[in-house]
Amino acid sequence: MRLSQLLERLQYEVIQGSDQIEISTLINDSRKAEEGAAFVCISGAVSDGHRFAREVAEKGASALIVEKEVDVPKNVTVIRMKDTRYGLALMSAAYFGYPAEKLKIIGITGTKGKTTTTYMIRSILEDVGHKVGLIGTIEAVIGEKKIPAANTTPESYTIHKYFAEMVEAGCDSVVMEVSSQGLMLHRTAGIPFEIGIFTNLGHDHIGPNEHKDFEDYKRCKGLLFRQCRLGIANIDDPWYEDVFRGADCRVETFGLSEKADLRAEDTRLVSRPGYLGVAYHVSGKMDFDVEIDIPGTFSVYNSLTAIAVCGHFGVQPEVIQKALKAAKVKGRIEMVKVSDEFTLMIDYAHNAMSLESLLTTLKEYRPARLVCLFGCGGNRSKDRRYEMGEVSGRLADLSIITSDNPRFEEPQAIIDDIKAGIGKTSGKYVEICDRKEAIKYAIANGQPGDVIVLAGKGHEDYQEIKGKKYPMDERVLIAEVLEELS
Repeated sequence: MRLSQLLERLQYEVIQGSDQIEISTLINDSRKAEEGAAFVCISGAVSDGHRFAREVAEKGASALIVEKEVDVPKNVTVIRMKDTRYGLALMSAAYFGYPAEKLKIIGITGTKGKTTTTYMIRSILEDVGHKVGLIGTIEAVIGEKKIPAANTTPESYTIHKYFAEMVEAGCDSVVMEVSSQGLMLHRTAGIPFEIGIFTNLGHDHIGPNEHKDFEDYKRCKGLLFRQCRLGIANIDDPWYEDVFRGADCRVETFGLSEKADLRAEDTRLVSRPGYLGVAYHVSGKMDFDVEIDIPGTFSVYNSLTAIAVCGHFGVQPEVIQKALKAAKVKGRIEMVKVSDEFTLMIDYAHNAMSLESLLTTLKEYRPARLVCLFGCGGNRSKDRRYEMGEVSGRLADLSIITSDNPRFEEPQAIIDDIKAGIGKTSGKYVEICDRKEAIKYAIANGQPGDVIVLAGKGHEDYQEIKGKKYPMDERVLIAEVLEELS
């Protein structure tokens, strides 16, 4: 296609060559350079694409899209714009024929709840005949195809590639997680969201390669509500008004507050051996009862979000009730049946905030003992280890400290840091470095009425050690342990 067609929704300057040349493909990875390609130079946190400008030109690229000055042969077209990340997003949309405009797109942002809510919404909409694509932390789902995710929100080129494949597969709608990083880096720029959703906001993702401070984190979350037609917000979150301050969309709310447009009332916990759930009555814009096989108040919020969205698709209450009862998300409070006497579950809680939320929720069910098995990732902030240790020591009756993804660190050194955090509490703990052996200990020593949670790995099916990923799925480990114990 012609380069000018890729650039038609952007402001740019032709530095050399012509914007009327034909382009064979669009790339932002210098390793994929080929004859006739248009290469977008991205200034990343780790690498700067401008450094590879000459190399890409020598491989035959016809055009370079840049922010900075580059030195390339005169036969190569150079297009300059203010922000090439933004440029890549709009060029990608054009390259794939604007597939987002052929879909109803639902974007979900927030610190917690994004993944569970995407699957709930997809489950309900598919039950009434919609064909729904999904892009999220665990995977992208396109028809029958599932693609493991590298990022919560992929690079813009990949998003539009997925959208095009979804259109080809017959999808009429998409539900996707929209991370603050994705918004900040313009991965979702130009996407016409039908509905944008705000779940909640916590102090997370603040750091050198993420957000400079909490104000920036809030600001980036709010960007979604400048490019959607309808914003659906958790009115109970203390940062709700800050996030929506610059919103250009119509806004509806959900929550437990009487001010919410869609409310949960008469919430009650449901508990029996091997099972934890929650039930409540939906009031306000809709009126019916709900029971969900996922415990806790945050499950009420996640399901309310799904109900609010599906109400705009005209889904009837009885369909919503049935779909929510069946909705399951791999690695998100995923109950695994191991005993008639105690409950075991797998959850992705991998930082102090998510672990505290999870354990606080489970304590509400008054288990005989709350047992928390967890580790921490290597080559990450040590503060996370101290904080998670302190949270588990304070809230769990027994912590089983084990290995997570040690990466290039020694597992025992990570465990020692976690122990330092637990040491600030009076919490009991055992340390078992091998994760399978730790799980075996938890199951073999399970007591009637216990709730045991395996935290940190969730949907992950690998363990990362010294730069290599080894297969390790906790569901498989549990099955092996049960066989050995039998």
